[in-house]
Amino acid sequence: MCPHCRAFITTADKTCPYCGEKVGPRAIEVRDPGALLGGLIPHARLVTSLILLVNAGLFLATLLYAREVGESMSLLAFGAKYGPSLAVRHQWWRLVTAGFLHGGWLHILMNSWVLLDLGAEVETTYGKARMMVIYFLATIAGFYVSWWHSPALSIGSSAGITGLLGAMVALGVRNRTALGVAIRNHYLKWTAYILLIGFIVQGVDNFAHIGGFAAGFVVAYLARDPIHSKATTEMLWTTVAGVCVVATALCFFEMYMNFTARY
Repeated sequence: MCPHCRAFITTADKTCPYCGEKVGPRAIEVRDPGALLGGLIPHARLVTSLILLVNAGLFLATLLYAREVGESMSLLAFGAKYGPSLAVRHQWWRLVTAGFLHGGWLHILMNSWVLLDLGAEVETTYGKARMMVIYFLATIAGFYVSWWHSPALSIGSSAGITGLLGAMVALGVRNRTALGVAIRNHYLKWTAYILLIGFIVQGVDNFAHIGGFAAGFVVAYLARDPIHSKATTEMLWTTVAGVCVVATALCFFEMYMNFTARY
């Protein structure tokens, strides 16, 4: 498939016959030969792997601490979104840290499976820098909308995940071809499934999903993909991604300081 116009071309084409774009090697020729379980588990990219690693580490930490204080108090201590903590104590860092916490094995396993697959797709399409920005802003937006709707405790990477879904829908919307329509409909379908589950299953924070999806769509639609981006534009995205990483680190530092002060 041509990376520029998305037209179907042959494997022998070095230049797209439709738009003149030079075509690089096929994905099968450059992919990592060491895919997990021979491809049964989708290949995770760097940013996706780091997010999964942080999620797993914090899940084990909250699981161990919950033995002493209970699950809710453990999640609150490690940075869950909680209305009074935001509105009264102004602990806005919780809008970030909440996106890396999970409330049970099923919760983290389901989110990790989706992120492992979807994260690799977004990272491949938009690049590492854009994915960092999309995931960061979608997490914040998701839990802000959640807080606006309800003060109840809320956690989970699904706010960022729905932001990634929004990014892929934006890709389909921008691509005004039959392929673009297929991409858009595919990811809209999965978004609808997530929202439907949220309405059926008690305790699922659909407002975080809605906020995350909206933020991911807007950021990705404005960002576009890096294929034809200028070097200065890419440097800007790299800088913004760096700011997001530093901001995330500062949020976790605030969580640590709050944890040591109270617990």
